[in-house]
Amino acid sequence: MSRVFVTGSTDGIGRRTATDLVTAGHEVVLHGRTPARAVEAMAAVPGAAGSLVGDLASMAETRALAEAATHAGPFDVVIHNAGIGGGAPERVLTEDGLERIFQVNALAPYLLTALMPRPRRLVYLTSGLEADGVMDLDDLQYRRRPWNGMQAYSDSKLHDVVLAFAVARLWPEVRSNAVDPGWIRTKLGGPAATDDLPEGAETQVWLAVGDDPAARVTGQYLKRRTPLRANPVAYDEDVQDRLLAAFAALSGVSLPR
Repeated sequence: MSRVFVTGSTDGIGRRTATDLVTAGHEVVLHGRTPARAVEAMAAVPGAAGSLVGDLASMAETRALAEAATHAGPFDVVIHNAGIGGGAPERVLTEDGLERIFQVNALAPYLLTALMPRPRRLVYLTSGLEADGVMDLDDLQYRRRPWNGMQAYSDSKLHDVVLAFAVARLWPEVRSNAVDPGWIRTKLGGPAATDDLPEGAETQVWLAVGDDPAARVTGQYLKRRTPLRANPVAYDEDVQDRLLAAFAALSGVSLPR
């Protein structure tokens, strides 16, 4: 049995991931953005070991979530599933003065990774749109570039892949991978999506608790259990280090080396 923490597990892919892990006999702690959402998650995933609360659009709440998760742990696996889409017609700032998609999708998983004890396995949810992502290290938050919500989303998903690869390189004792779940029919994916919910959760469940050699990999970008080639920039170690430095400057927290 593994102990697993799944962020963003109140609905969609995160909830299905948590449900599949509980059904397989693992101890799973859920996460919701608000107390009400955390309660809903517990009701939706019978057998979950507990739930934690934290709005990833707030650095203070993300820090508090990391502290709560540390007390609830240790975890064998952390699945960074939480995220928001790119539908915003204009650039939205959080209470921290940061662009919201960037903060929730990229900075928050970095902060949780840096503040929580290292698990044995880390899984970061990305998207096939990472291939269209642009790594503009001088303008990560669209302060100068014209706003484009879907481009900002694609960029954030590239940031997630870069983060997964950087952690795999710097923490060789941790298996750190990025997963494209596919275009899944969820609230985020929409009704026109091509893939069913079970497909969207299956690969990260396998990476989290699978014992076969193919699941015991690190520094990979996978879809349907198959390693794929990610956006070429994600393999650039200088880019990895510079993105980590940008995350550290914004959050005040460096990734332990």
